[in-house]
Amino acid sequence: MFIFRKTHPLVKIVNSSLIDLPTPANLSLNWNYGFLMGLVLLIQILTGILLATRYSAHADLAFNSIIYLVQDSNNGWLLRLLHSTGATFFFILIYLHIGRGLYYGSFILREVWTIGVVLLFLLVITAFLGYVLPWGQISYWGATVITNFVRAVPYIGTLVTEWIWGGYSVGNPTLTRFFTIHYLLPFVMLFITILHLFFLHIRGSSNPLGLRRNTYKVPFHVYYVIKDLLVIFIFIFIFMFVTLHFGYNLIDAENFIPSNPLVTPIHIQPEWYFLFTYAILRSIPNKLGGVFLIASAFLVLFLFRVNRKIHLFRGFQYFPFTRFIYWRLVRVFLLLTWLGSCPAESPYV
Repeated sequence: MFIFRKTHPLVKIVNSSLIDLPTPANLSLNWNYGFLMGLVLLIQILTGILLATRYSAHADLAFNSIIYLVQDSNNGWLLRLLHSTGATFFFILIYLHIGRGLYYGSFILREVWTIGVVLLFLLVITAFLGYVLPWGQISYWGATVITNFVRAVPYIGTLVTEWIWGGYSVGNPTLTRFFTIHYLLPFVMLFITILHLFFLHIRGSSNPLGLRRNTYKVPFHVYYVIKDLLVIFIFIFIFMFVTLHFGYNLIDAENFIPSNPLVTPIHIQPEWYFLFTYAILRSIPNKLGGVFLIASAFLVLFLFRVNRKIHLFRGFQYFPFTRFIYWRLVRVFLLLTWLGSCPAESPYV
């Protein structure tokens, strides 16, 4: 058994990053979203590794391997529901995390904000690739629709699309490479998350008052360790309750039907966390314009910290007008999400 002295480098790192870290004393529950996302990421990695031991990344076997996992494997149904529900909670938390960052001006922390937006992009890609893997009707046709958007890129669109497919349509090569990338990206996200925390500890956390200097600070331990443990217990209870009672409600019913390239589902729609982008896409008659606006909906987050000296405000909470803009943004996001769930017909277009 090894006993580390206080002068040991590992002990110094733990003390400086977790125990003695100076933390603002006025942090609220809104500052727990990032920590909970790290917990969900670990759940996703663990359940994903266990699911991969039973999954067959082949167009003829993928759907049946999922059925075998759920019906015949010990606790396989629980692993699948934990993984699918984890994706839902991940997006809920990251949207709340970004909303809190915008409202309280966390984009002042330039490196932390930029790495966080990169994590959002990686999460979107990982979630899309994972949605294709069950190889049901929505999975197949969703992959077909989304990858076809690459064709809108001038000159190289068709070539890149066929390279992604591994042929002239979505098929077995597409599924194989999607599974490989989906398996690897969470580990990349874990590394970037550690980088995110590294810069956060260097720059220091933001706070509800938006003060950057002369802020009263307390050690992270014991004050916030106890608070985080309480939040963990509450979150796990809610997470397991939703998983066990409403897990299958979060999965599209069409995805319980094996993929059939000859039959197109009547209403193809993505998961709820992509519905706002789907509403933006179908509101533009031009395919390239729709793809550009979807990319802009995410890339606009980079503009808050393009330059250290160029920003209009430190957060949306400081003035009544900027607060009005923020809550209008939230209302537009919710409205677009609802419109994306409606059929692509009048008056919802």
